[in-house]
Amino acid sequence: MSTPPTLGDPTVVMLGRSSLDVFPLALGANSFGWTSDEAQSHAVLDAFVAGGGTLVDTSDSYGAGASESIIGSWLAARGRRDDVVIATKVSRHPEFRGLAGDTVAAAAEASLRRLGVDHIDLYYAHFDDPDVPLDETVAAFDRLVSDGKVRFVGVSNYSPERLTGWLNVAATLGAAPPVALQPHYSLVHRRTYEPGLRDIAVAAGLGVLPYWGLAAGFLTGKYRTHEDLRGRAREQMLDRYFSEPGLAVVDALTRIGSRHGVEPATVALAWLRQRPGVTAPIASARTTDQLPALLAAADLTLAEEEMADLTRVSDAVGV
Repeated sequence: MSTPPTLGDPTVVMLGRSSLDVFPLALGANSFGWTSDEAQSHAVLDAFVAGGGTLVDTSDSYGAGASESIIGSWLAARGRRDDVVIATKVSRHPEFRGLAGDTVAAAAEASLRRLGVDHIDLYYAHFDDPDVPLDETVAAFDRLVSDGKVRFVGVSNYSPERLTGWLNVAATLGAAPPVALQPHYSLVHRRTYEPGLRDIAVAAGLGVLPYWGLAAGFLTGKYRTHEDLRGRAREQMLDRYFSEPGLAVVDALTRIGSRHGVEPATVALAWLRQRPGVTAPIASARTTDQLPALLAAADLTLAEEEMADLTRVSDAVGV
Protein backbone atom coordinates (compact mmCIF):
# COMPACT_ATOMS: atom_id res chain seq x y z
CA MET A 1 0.00 0.00 0.00
CA SER A 2 1.33 3.41 -0.91
CA THR A 3 1.93 6.09 1.70
CA PRO A 4 -0.80 8.75 1.64
CA PRO A 5 0.40 12.31 0.94
CA THR A 6 0.77 14.72 3.83
CA LEU A 7 0.29 18.45 4.18
CA GLY A 8 3.99 18.89 3.54
CA ASP A 9 3.23 17.94 -0.04
CA PRO A 10 2.48 21.07 -2.09
CA THR A 11 -0.19 19.18 -4.04
CA VAL A 12 -2.26 18.53 -0.89
CA VAL A 13 -4.77 21.01 0.53
CA MET A 14 -6.99 20.96 3.60
CA LEU A 15 -10.71 20.61 2.93
CA GLY A 16 -12.37 23.49 4.72
CA ARG A 17 -12.30 23.18 8.49
CA SER A 18 -12.04 19.41 8.38
CA SER A 19 -9.04 17.19 8.97
CA LEU A 20 -9.26 15.86 5.42
CA ASP A 21 -6.22 16.70 3.31
CA VAL A 22 -6.86 16.13 -0.37
CA PHE A 23 -5.32 16.46 -3.80
CA PRO A 24 -6.68 19.69 -5.33
CA LEU A 25 -8.53 17.89 -8.12
CA ALA A 26 -11.34 15.47 -7.22
CA LEU A 27 -12.47 12.57 -9.38
CA GLY A 28 -16.15 12.60 -10.21
CA ALA A 29 -17.54 9.07 -10.40
CA ASN A 30 -20.84 9.96 -12.10
CA SER A 31 -19.70 8.17 -15.26
CA PHE A 32 -19.10 4.87 -13.43
CA GLY A 33 -21.80 2.45 -14.49
CA TRP A 34 -23.05 4.94 -17.08
CA THR A 35 -20.50 5.73 -19.78
CA SER A 36 -17.77 3.64 -18.11
CA ASP A 37 -18.18 -0.03 -17.31
CA GLU A 38 -16.64 -1.64 -14.22
CA ALA A 39 -13.29 -2.48 -15.86
CA GLN A 40 -12.91 1.03 -17.32
CA SER A 41 -13.90 2.59 -14.00
CA HIS A 42 -11.35 0.50 -12.09
CA ALA A 43 -8.66 1.54 -14.57
CA VAL A 44 -9.58 5.21 -14.08
CA LEU A 45 -9.43 4.83 -10.30
CA ASP A 46 -6.03 3.11 -10.55
CA ALA A 47 -4.65 5.90 -12.73
CA PHE A 48 -6.16 8.65 -10.58
CA VAL A 49 -4.55 7.35 -7.39
CA ALA A 50 -1.26 6.65 -9.20
CA GLY A 51 -1.30 10.30 -10.32
CA GLY A 52 -1.60 11.55 -6.74
CA GLY A 53 -5.38 11.83 -6.60
CA THR A 54 -7.19 11.16 -3.33
CA LEU A 55 -10.81 12.39 -3.32
CA VAL A 56 -13.40 10.29 -5.15
CA ASP A 57 -16.84 11.87 -5.41
CA THR A 58 -19.98 9.81 -6.01
CA SER A 59 -23.67 9.67 -5.06
CA ASP A 60 -26.20 6.99 -4.27
CA SER A 61 -28.21 8.34 -7.22
CA TYR A 62 -25.50 7.74 -9.86
CA GLY A 63 -26.81 4.68 -11.62
CA ALA A 64 -29.11 4.10 -8.61
CA GLY A 65 -26.05 3.02 -6.63
CA ALA A 66 -24.05 1.45 -9.47
CA SER A 67 -21.25 4.01 -9.11
CA GLU A 68 -20.90 3.28 -5.38
CA SER A 69 -20.87 -0.46 -6.05
CA ILE A 70 -18.10 -0.10 -8.64
CA ILE A 71 -16.02 1.96 -6.21
CA GLY A 72 -16.69 -0.68 -3.58
CA SER A 73 -15.51 -3.50 -5.83
CA TRP A 74 -12.35 -1.50 -6.61
CA LEU A 75 -11.66 -0.91 -2.91
CA ALA A 76 -12.13 -4.62 -2.21
CA ALA A 77 -9.86 -5.64 -5.07
CA ARG A 78 -7.09 -3.11 -4.45
CA GLY A 79 -7.14 -2.62 -0.68
CA ARG A 80 -6.70 1.14 -1.10
CA ARG A 81 -9.23 2.40 1.48
CA ASP A 82 -6.60 4.36 3.43
CA ASP A 83 -5.34 6.03 0.24
CA VAL A 84 -8.62 7.65 -0.78
CA VAL A 85 -11.20 10.03 0.60
CA ILE A 86 -14.70 8.83 -0.27
CA ALA A 87 -17.49 11.37 -0.70
CA THR A 88 -21.07 10.35 -1.47
CA LYS A 89 -24.54 11.89 -1.28
CA VAL A 90 -28.14 11.29 -0.27
CA SER A 91 -31.61 12.46 -1.41
CA ARG A 92 -32.04 11.22 -5.00
CA HIS A 93 -31.77 7.42 -4.88
CA PRO A 94 -35.05 5.86 -6.12
CA GLU A 95 -35.53 4.08 -2.79
CA PHE A 96 -34.29 6.91 -0.56
CA ARG A 97 -35.70 10.18 -1.81
CA GLY A 98 -35.56 13.32 0.28
CA LEU A 99 -33.90 14.19 3.55
CA ALA A 100 -36.23 12.96 6.27
CA GLY A 101 -34.29 11.65 9.24
CA ASP A 102 -35.15 7.98 8.71
CA THR A 103 -34.40 8.27 4.99
CA VAL A 104 -30.95 9.74 5.61
CA ALA A 105 -30.12 6.96 8.08
CA ALA A 106 -31.31 4.17 5.78
CA ALA A 107 -29.60 5.65 2.71
CA ALA A 108 -26.30 5.95 4.55
CA GLU A 109 -26.46 2.28 5.56
CA ALA A 110 -27.13 1.30 1.94
CA SER A 111 -24.21 3.41 0.71
CA LEU A 112 -21.89 1.86 3.30
CA ARG A 113 -22.87 -1.61 2.09
CA ARG A 114 -22.37 -0.79 -1.59
CA LEU A 115 -19.02 0.86 -0.91
CA GLY A 116 -17.97 -1.96 1.41
CA VAL A 117 -16.64 0.48 4.03
CA ASP A 118 -17.35 1.16 7.69
CA HIS A 119 -17.44 4.93 7.31
CA ILE A 120 -17.97 7.63 4.68
CA ASP A 121 -15.42 10.42 4.78
CA LEU A 122 -17.69 13.16 3.44
CA TYR A 123 -21.48 12.76 3.26
CA TYR A 124 -23.52 15.34 1.37
CA ALA A 125 -27.13 16.36 1.31
CA HIS A 126 -27.27 16.13 -2.50
CA PHE A 127 -30.29 18.38 -3.06
CA ASP A 128 -32.31 20.43 -0.61
CA ASP A 129 -35.60 18.99 0.65
CA PRO A 130 -37.76 21.96 1.62
CA ASP A 131 -40.54 19.63 2.85
CA VAL A 132 -38.39 18.45 5.77
CA PRO A 133 -37.50 20.81 8.64
CA LEU A 134 -33.79 21.65 8.59
CA ASP A 135 -33.39 20.68 12.23
CA GLU A 136 -34.55 17.13 11.41
CA THR A 137 -32.07 16.78 8.54
CA VAL A 138 -29.19 18.37 10.44
CA ALA A 139 -29.84 16.10 13.42
CA ALA A 140 -29.89 13.02 11.17
CA PHE A 141 -26.49 13.89 9.70
CA ASP A 142 -25.15 14.63 13.18
CA ARG A 143 -26.21 11.18 14.41
CA LEU A 144 -24.25 9.59 11.58
CA VAL A 145 -21.16 11.55 12.66
CA SER A 146 -21.70 10.66 16.33
CA ASP A 147 -22.09 6.99 15.41
CA GLY A 148 -18.82 7.03 13.45
CA LYS A 149 -20.51 6.20 10.15
CA VAL A 150 -19.68 9.59 8.63
CA ARG A 151 -16.62 11.71 9.33
CA PHE A 152 -17.72 15.05 7.88
CA VAL A 153 -20.85 16.65 6.46
CA GLY A 154 -21.31 18.54 3.21
CA VAL A 155 -24.14 20.19 1.29
CA SER A 156 -24.72 20.39 -2.45
CA ASN A 157 -27.15 22.38 -4.60
CA TYR A 158 -28.39 24.55 -1.73
CA SER A 159 -29.46 28.16 -2.05
CA PRO A 160 -27.58 30.79 -0.04
CA GLU A 161 -30.59 31.14 2.27
CA ARG A 162 -30.87 27.43 2.96
CA LEU A 163 -27.13 27.02 3.42
CA THR A 164 -27.20 29.83 5.98
CA GLY A 165 -30.15 28.09 7.62
CA TRP A 166 -28.22 24.79 7.86
CA LEU A 167 -25.22 26.55 9.41
CA ASN A 168 -27.45 28.33 11.94
CA VAL A 169 -29.36 25.19 12.90
CA ALA A 170 -26.12 23.23 13.34
CA ALA A 171 -24.78 25.95 15.61
CA THR A 172 -28.01 26.04 17.65
CA LEU A 173 -28.16 22.25 18.04
CA GLY A 174 -24.43 21.87 18.63
CA ALA A 175 -24.45 19.51 15.65
CA ALA A 176 -21.60 18.72 13.27
CA PRO A 177 -21.48 21.66 10.84
CA PRO A 178 -20.92 21.25 7.12
CA VAL A 179 -17.29 21.53 6.08
CA ALA A 180 -17.84 21.35 2.32
CA LEU A 181 -20.05 22.87 -0.35
CA GLN A 182 -20.58 21.39 -3.81
CA PRO A 183 -22.07 23.91 -6.27
CA HIS A 184 -22.54 23.92 -10.04
CA TYR A 185 -19.75 26.30 -11.12
CA SER A 186 -17.70 26.86 -14.25
CA LEU A 187 -16.53 29.55 -16.65
CA VAL A 188 -19.86 29.28 -18.45
CA HIS A 189 -22.03 28.93 -15.34
CA ARG A 190 -21.15 31.18 -12.42
CA ARG A 191 -24.48 32.46 -11.12
CA THR A 192 -25.14 29.46 -8.87
CA TYR A 193 -22.02 30.12 -6.80
CA GLU A 194 -21.29 33.82 -7.23
CA PRO A 195 -21.75 35.91 -5.23
CA GLY A 196 -24.12 34.49 -2.61
CA LEU A 197 -22.75 31.02 -1.95
CA ARG A 198 -19.18 32.21 -2.44
CA ASP A 199 -19.45 34.82 0.30
CA ILE A 200 -21.06 32.39 2.75
CA ALA A 201 -18.53 29.65 1.99
CA VAL A 202 -15.56 31.96 2.47
CA ALA A 203 -16.96 33.40 5.71
CA ALA A 204 -17.79 29.94 7.11
CA GLY A 205 -14.51 28.36 6.00
CA LEU A 206 -16.21 25.76 3.82
CA GLY A 207 -14.17 23.83 1.30
CA VAL A 208 -15.79 24.34 -2.10
CA LEU A 209 -15.73 21.49 -4.63
CA PRO A 210 -17.43 22.65 -7.84
CA TYR A 211 -19.06 20.13 -10.15
CA TRP A 212 -19.52 20.45 -13.93
CA GLY A 213 -16.35 22.54 -13.99
CA LEU A 214 -15.84 21.51 -17.61
CA ALA A 215 -19.49 22.17 -18.51
CA ALA A 216 -20.16 18.53 -19.42
CA GLY A 217 -17.09 18.56 -21.67
CA PHE A 218 -17.77 21.82 -23.52
CA LEU A 219 -14.69 23.48 -22.00
CA THR A 220 -12.38 20.70 -23.17
CA GLY A 221 -12.43 22.33 -26.63
CA LYS A 222 -13.47 19.09 -28.33
CA TYR A 223 -16.86 20.40 -29.37
CA ARG A 224 -16.85 23.43 -31.68
CA THR A 225 -20.06 22.85 -33.64
CA HIS A 226 -23.43 21.25 -32.99
CA GLU A 227 -22.42 18.48 -35.36
CA ASP A 228 -19.62 17.52 -32.98
CA LEU A 229 -22.31 16.61 -30.43
CA ARG A 230 -24.48 14.30 -32.46
CA GLY A 231 -24.84 10.88 -30.88
CA ARG A 232 -22.91 11.82 -27.74
CA ALA A 233 -24.22 10.64 -24.37
CA ARG A 234 -24.14 14.23 -23.13
CA GLU A 235 -25.55 15.86 -26.24
CA GLN A 236 -28.47 17.57 -24.48
CA MET A 237 -26.30 18.86 -21.64
CA LEU A 238 -23.68 20.25 -24.01
CA ASP A 239 -26.06 21.91 -26.43
CA ARG A 240 -26.98 24.67 -23.96
CA TYR A 241 -23.44 26.10 -23.96
CA PHE A 242 -23.14 26.75 -27.68
CA SER A 243 -23.11 30.50 -28.33
CA GLU A 244 -20.61 33.03 -29.62
CA PRO A 245 -19.61 34.12 -26.09
CA GLY A 246 -19.35 30.48 -24.98
CA LEU A 247 -17.05 29.61 -27.86
CA ALA A 248 -14.99 32.71 -27.06
CA VAL A 249 -14.33 31.19 -23.63
CA VAL A 250 -13.10 28.01 -25.31
CA ASP A 251 -10.86 30.09 -27.59
CA ALA A 252 -9.34 31.84 -24.56
CA LEU A 253 -8.75 28.50 -22.83
CA THR A 254 -7.07 27.17 -25.96
CA ARG A 255 -4.87 30.24 -26.29
CA ILE A 256 -3.74 30.18 -22.66
CA GLY A 257 -3.32 26.41 -22.72
CA SER A 258 -1.07 26.67 -25.75
CA ARG A 259 1.08 29.17 -23.87
CA HIS A 260 1.54 26.69 -21.01
CA GLY A 261 1.66 23.54 -23.11
CA VAL A 262 -1.51 22.13 -21.59
CA GLU A 263 -5.03 21.34 -22.78
CA PRO A 264 -8.00 23.73 -22.46
CA ALA A 265 -9.53 21.48 -19.80
CA THR A 266 -6.46 21.93 -17.61
CA VAL A 267 -6.78 25.72 -17.82
CA ALA A 268 -10.52 25.67 -17.08
CA LEU A 269 -9.96 23.61 -13.93
CA ALA A 270 -6.96 25.71 -12.88
CA TRP A 271 -9.12 28.86 -13.14
CA LEU A 272 -11.67 27.23 -10.85
CA ARG A 273 -9.01 26.09 -8.39
CA GLN A 274 -7.79 29.68 -8.02
CA ARG A 275 -11.24 31.18 -7.41
CA PRO A 276 -12.24 32.32 -3.88
CA GLY A 277 -13.18 29.48 -1.56
CA VAL A 278 -12.45 26.66 -3.99
CA THR A 279 -10.53 23.68 -2.62
CA ALA A 280 -10.72 21.22 -5.49
CA PRO A 281 -12.78 21.14 -8.69
CA ILE A 282 -14.50 17.85 -9.48
CA ALA A 283 -13.98 16.36 -12.93
CA SER A 284 -14.93 12.97 -14.31
CA ALA A 285 -13.02 10.77 -16.74
CA ARG A 286 -14.61 8.08 -18.86
CA THR A 287 -11.21 6.59 -19.76
CA THR A 288 -7.66 6.82 -18.47
CA ASP A 289 -6.70 8.87 -21.55
CA GLN A 290 -8.75 11.76 -20.20
CA LEU A 291 -7.06 11.84 -16.79
CA PRO A 292 -3.69 13.54 -17.46
CA ALA A 293 -5.31 16.83 -18.52
CA LEU A 294 -7.41 16.82 -15.36
CA LEU A 295 -4.60 15.97 -12.95
CA ALA A 296 -2.38 18.63 -14.54
CA ALA A 297 -4.71 21.33 -13.21
CA ALA A 298 -3.29 20.76 -9.73
CA ASP A 299 0.14 21.95 -10.91
CA LEU A 300 -0.90 24.85 -13.14
CA THR A 301 -0.96 28.31 -11.57
CA LEU A 302 -2.40 30.95 -13.86
CA ALA A 303 -1.02 34.49 -13.82
CA GLU A 304 -3.26 37.31 -12.62
CA GLU A 305 -3.68 38.63 -16.14
CA GLU A 306 -4.68 35.16 -17.37
CA MET A 307 -7.25 34.82 -14.61
CA ALA A 308 -8.58 38.28 -15.47
CA ASP A 309 -8.72 37.46 -19.19
CA LEU A 310 -10.74 34.30 -18.58
CA THR A 311 -13.07 36.06 -16.15
CA ARG A 312 -13.66 38.86 -18.68
CA VAL A 313 -14.67 36.50 -21.51
CA SER A 314 -16.75 34.52 -19.01
CA ASP A 315 -18.63 37.69 -18.04
CA ALA A 316 -19.83 38.03 -21.64
CA VAL A 317 -21.56 34.64 -21.47
CA GLY A 318 -24.13 36.09 -19.07
CA VAL A 319 -23.26 33.49 -16.53
